[in-house]
Amino acid sequence: MSTHTNASRVSDRAGLVQPFAAMNIVAKVQEMSRQGQDTIAMCLGEPTQGAPGPVRRRAAEVVTDGTNLGYSPIFGIPELRTAIAGHYRDWYGVEVPTERIAITTGSSGAFQTAFLTCFDAGDRVALARPGYGAYKNILAALNCEIVELDCGGDHGFQPTVELLEQAHAKAPLKGLMLASPANPTGTMISGEHLGELISWCAEHGVQVISDEIYHGISYIGTRGETALAHDDSAIVISSFSKYWAMTGWRLGWAILPEELTHAAQNVTGNLSLCAPVPAQYAAVAAFTEESYAECEAAVESFARARKHVLDATADLGFSDMAPPDGAFYMYARIDEILQRSNAAIVTATDWCQALLETTGVALAPGDDFDSLNGSRSVRLSLAVGADKTAEALDRILDFMR
Repeated sequence: MSTHTNASRVSDRAGLVQPFAAMNIVAKVQEMSRQGQDTIAMCLGEPTQGAPGPVRRRAAEVVTDGTNLGYSPIFGIPELRTAIAGHYRDWYGVEVPTERIAITTGSSGAFQTAFLTCFDAGDRVALARPGYGAYKNILAALNCEIVELDCGGDHGFQPTVELLEQAHAKAPLKGLMLASPANPTGTMISGEHLGELISWCAEHGVQVISDEIYHGISYIGTRGETALAHDDSAIVISSFSKYWAMTGWRLGWAILPEELTHAAQNVTGNLSLCAPVPAQYAAVAAFTEESYAECEAAVESFARARKHVLDATADLGFSDMAPPDGAFYMYARIDEILQRSNAAIVTATDWCQALLETTGVALAPGDDFDSLNGSRSVRLSLAVGADKTAEALDRILDFMR
């Protein structure tokens, strides 16, 4: 008779992967909504306006007009790769050969492909803390050594050459994960700073992977600077989920150095065969003038939502807020709020739970993003737009009174 327990059947690697706590909050919000409660979900980066009109119309066409919706080439249909290359030419003035563009199942698929292609078990990969939790959880599943860089306010909430030098001195780094605009902080890396980081990595043999999925959502006069403007050997990852509001379409892309494309194609072909084909055909329409105009209107709404929060920051009692340069997040400490709360509310998770149950407003506690100070931090998502953000702030302030 087998004596194996269920726990023993879980691999050591899987045991290192932490849950995505924000998704538990989403499940609670959805349950409350099903029960007829009025909720405002500011816990996820999911733009509520949905895909641009041209994309939705094209999606309706491709399921009825006889378009072949069988497997596509592993790296995606040529039409979409050509459209993405044109986007980089128009937005950044960068020429990207289509054979270096891999269409993936969301940016999540791009991260998996990039990490598996570049890193072996035990390789040291640096990333910012606070930062997007999935980076380190995917790396942990691959048995990479995660090097968290303490990128608080003293470092502009982004990696610096000084932090890289300190980490590299302990043992050589193999990779650096960058994000600008960043999740959860919304901070952006200037062109000069990005150039310094990429130059340091090139000199020390460190592979740069640049998460650029929030490009286009910015409040400081720039869409964001691509790492490809500084080094052709950087890996750039992006997605249709944020600027184009196509989260459920599960479509992203990676731009790879030429020497990695063959291995990455082998990895991608075995992981997913190809990205969702109907979504690929529809996404070609994301690069039309009408689609861009709809996306820019949504960014204007995010900007108004951002102003609502900034105007209410003192009343809310938020502190040490990261400069919300871009994306649709605002990240802050709530130590003062916790100190004023009753004895049952000790952590940000406790406070967010009480807020949700009392007001229907869902924020994300910082545990997903920061293993050190996350229990005293929260992230607000402005993806619900200006009007819903204003309503949510009124509810939060009433709750705190």
